[in-house]
Amino acid sequence: MAISIGIIYLWFGALKFFPELSPADSLAKQTITFLTIGLLPEKVSILMLAVMEVTIGLFLVLNFQVRKVIIAAILHLIFTFIPVLFFPEISFSKAPFVLTLVGQYIIKNIVIIGALLFIYPVDNYKATAI
Repeated sequence: MAISIGIIYLWFGALKFFPELSPADSLAKQTITFLTIGLLPEKVSILMLAVMEVTIGLFLVLNFQVRKVIIAAILHLIFTFIPVLFFPEISFSKAPFVLTLVGQYIIKNIVIIGALLFIYPVDNYKATAI
């Protein structure tokens, strides 16, 4: 499961290296501009996002630093919900239940978060009786 999520991250992240190629390009730029109050130039922000997503993807595919990467991925995915909260006009055609294609693109991240939580490695320990 980690490999399939890693491939999704690699794919979506790699598209962001090419201006306007990613279907989420303008949405990502708009969201990052909102979060940084416009202090981060769009070209820089989308490049940083691309690097982060590709790194998460590579680490998941290579099974490297899985705990840290899953935490980073979940934090990233939580931020993807910003447009649903602050730009409802692009997320809903009829709030609160009828999603636009953008809204569906965002809401599907709930499934990815669930999958990441499912594969999150937990330490196995034995409880000792007193």
